[in-house]
Amino acid sequence: MAIKVICLVFFSCITFCQAQFVPSSFKQTVDSLIHAAPETYGEIHSVLQPYKSDTILMRYLSNTTLKENYLPGRTYALNELGRVYRNTSQYTKAIALHKEALEIANSTNNIEFRVASLNDLGVVYRRTSSIRTAMDYNKEALELAESVKEKSKSLKKSINVSLNCIGNLYIMLNQYGQAIEYFKRSMKLESELGNTLGMAINYQNIGECQEHLGELDEALSNYRTSLAYNEEINSDMGRVICKNSIGQIYLKQNRITEASNLLRSTLPLAEKLGDGFLISPIYTNIGWSQMATNNFSGAEENILEGLRIAEKYNLRAEAARANHLLTELYQYMGDYKKALTANMRAYELDEEVANESTVRYVNDIIFKYDSEKKNNQIQRLAQNYEIVQMELRTSRTTLLIGGIALALLAGIFYILYRQYQLKNEKKLLTLEQSMLRSQMNPHFLFNSLNSIKLYIINNEQKNAVHYLNKFSKLVRKILEASSMREIPLAEELETVELYMNIENIRFSNEIDFKVRIDEGVDTHTIKIPSLILQPFLENALWHGLSSKTGKKSIDLHISKDQEQYIHISITDNGVGREAAEKLKLNKILKRKSVGIDITKERLANFSKDFQNSFEVEIVDLYHEDGTSAGTRIILHIPTV
Repeated sequence: MAIKVICLVFFSCITFCQAQFVPSSFKQTVDSLIHAAPETYGEIHSVLQPYKSDTILMRYLSNTTLKENYLPGRTYALNELGRVYRNTSQYTKAIALHKEALEIANSTNNIEFRVASLNDLGVVYRRTSSIRTAMDYNKEALELAESVKEKSKSLKKSINVSLNCIGNLYIMLNQYGQAIEYFKRSMKLESELGNTLGMAINYQNIGECQEHLGELDEALSNYRTSLAYNEEINSDMGRVICKNSIGQIYLKQNRITEASNLLRSTLPLAEKLGDGFLISPIYTNIGWSQMATNNFSGAEENILEGLRIAEKYNLRAEAARANHLLTELYQYMGDYKKALTANMRAYELDEEVANESTVRYVNDIIFKYDSEKKNNQIQRLAQNYEIVQMELRTSRTTLLIGGIALALLAGIFYILYRQYQLKNEKKLLTLEQSMLRSQMNPHFLFNSLNSIKLYIINNEQKNAVHYLNKFSKLVRKILEASSMREIPLAEELETVELYMNIENIRFSNEIDFKVRIDEGVDTHTIKIPSLILQPFLENALWHGLSSKTGKKSIDLHISKDQEQYIHISITDNGVGREAAEKLKLNKILKRKSVGIDITKERLANFSKDFQNSFEVEIVDLYHEDGTSAGTRIILHIPTV
């Protein structure tokens, strides 16, 4: 009896203390919410979002809504409490809360809360590497959300969460291509909703896939993009996850000092959040960085700490990774007994995760069948399945049909691939033909010959012969280059020199055309698409300089940077784009620069074979007084 009294007093004190910590303003908010009784997650979240991470307030909300029988409010409180426990690695408590929330949502047929609870359960099970169980919950959430015709904003966000969760599960199953597909689907929808947090998460996840695939530079770029989004929304958890991932990339790129500094500066924030899921990998990675600098004692201490935290919170995948690193460390230290023990434990954990992704899933399927059919029906199905399996294994006919089907599929795929290749080749040929027509347009040929004819009429034989030779050489070079996909930059420069000499006749040789090549640029070894510069020079001549009075100049400058790009800038001191557009409107005969569009398409096709893509940059130049000083076009062409 005395014990009961003590317990009653104890719980009364707890209730009293909790009441002291609940502000009256929050109590009023809860009373107003219960009175209004909104049914949807979005309506409730808009009111309670500032308080969702406070466990005392969420406990008060849960108890009050239970007393008032306001079930949507109680479901919200249970799920938010579950998320707090999940983010502090208290997974058993989190699962119990989310399951209770799911039961209430099912009893009231509240689809928004059913989907949210299913997704939350999937996340918790994923944290503990229960892959198949997590997959069941997240797929059920996705199917349920997509079955609704008129989807609310909250339901759309839940769909994105489901897609992201399924993508993460595919990462754990090493199915990185499928994972990226789900992340991209989620990212597209998050972008439409303007959800910055969702964008941050998906960029991080895509980076993780690329890291596993060995695409370290691409992974690093996506991690940094995710970090920028997390900085924008001031998410400490996002900062920790991104910085740990960036540090891990640095380790793989042998940038040990950068990795160590980043990881050590991130650790205090992770420990402040108190989530073992965040803390464990940072300790492990710090140990990895010490192992790379032969600080074996420090490495052992930190990796063991990471392992201790992973085992404490049942983070089996992270524990396996720590044991693999310990195996490598002990081998370096010459302690082969410890290395063997760590290696055996690592593979045990790997096997547990693998078994979790198969056996648990099968058990869950059997449990579902058990709730729908009797045990003897399941046994008959299992027996029939075994018989079919035996027949399939012993049937040569089935194998033969399978082989023929595979051969047919291979043939179909080959035909489709050849059609794709022919389509690309046809497109390339069309571009080359269009390019040649733009280079050899009748106006240019006629005007050039007309200019040479004037020299002949004026009895300027030397000039006539000189320019006629240049003209014939230019035509020959254009025809030769048009048959080649790419040519040395030196040959392209010869061609544009000839072109500018011919065009300068019509400008009474007023144009000062210069070519500048930086040191270290070997124009004979650099390959570029043939005949790409002439359209930009033509544009500078006829839109920039033709209407200008006074000194006229075009400067062609070639440089190279350390990122394996060739930069070709064409700068004229013409009237500028704005003035050129106005003059163009007043002209009866308007020149359309179709050659530039064709050139851009050819550059895009050329860049497919390189890691980087081309860029065309247009810069308007101005004098100090704000008047136009001309135009600069910069071509950034990849070489790797």
